[in-house]
Amino acid sequence: MEQTCELCERKGVQTTVHHLTPKEEGGTFKPTANLCVPCHKHIHALYTNKEIASRLTTISELKRDEKVSKFIKWIRKQPAETIPKTKKANRRKKDEEELGE
Repeated sequence: MEQTCELCERKGVQTTVHHLTPKEEGGTFKPTANLCVPCHKHIHALYTNKEIASRLTTISELKRDEKVSKFIKWIRKQPAETIPKTKKANRRKKDEEELGE
């Protein structure tokens, strides 16, 4: 079913449920948001669940984040069916290697 992404506000997109506080960080029963696949993937590619839980637990906080807002500005110009390839940020890969994830 096509909906509107709560983050980029594109209409007619397929959305997924994003736990604003990741489940592994205690967010199972906390608020969620309907995000398009590109926005959802981009957030998780940029930040670990710990980072998300510590400072990006609302749509407003996500929109104010410099890296997320840059992506939103770009994705808003794309057709609803656009699903760009997503790679983890190099910094995020390094953090995970150090943690043994």
